[in-house]
Amino acid sequence: MTQRVFGITGWKNSGKTTLTERLVATLTARGWRVSTVKHAHHAFDIDQAGTDSFRHRQAGAGEVAIVSGKRWALMHELHGEEEPKLEAILARLSPCDLVLVEGYKRENHLKIEARRREAKNGTPLSASDPHIVAIAADHPIESETIPVFDIDDVPAIADFIERAVGLRRS
Repeated sequence: MTQRVFGITGWKNSGKTTLTERLVATLTARGWRVSTVKHAHHAFDIDQAGTDSFRHRQAGAGEVAIVSGKRWALMHELHGEEEPKLEAILARLSPCDLVLVEGYKRENHLKIEARRREAKNGTPLSASDPHIVAIAADHPIESETIPVFDIDDVPAIADFIERAVGLRRS
């Protein structure tokens, strides 16, 4: 991967989306151009039944682009194809300073693991993933060999990510 990529991973309800959202806000406020990729483990639809673009997809279009003066979106129907690899998705993104990737537990990019005490977590992911280089948690964590951040200390986590991917502020 030639882009600067950093992941936010964790079990369901561990705070990944909130942390990602807060990191995007912090990093863009620092002047970085940030893009995100979110992995969903279930069927999802960003389109509404009855809209023209929904009707185009229902009719069988493989890709549908929706374009306006404010934004554009491209939807690609897999029609039985395998889910694309992260690298293929990253290759379609416009140039930016950093791509934050939410999810994608098994990919080989640097990641921070989000943990919340009330989440029904499985085994800590850091125990078996050498690409997890830090943890963000809402509770104390003992006996870790990697940095542990308070999940609400977003500025410190953003600093860590900047260093980890080689972003330098001028």
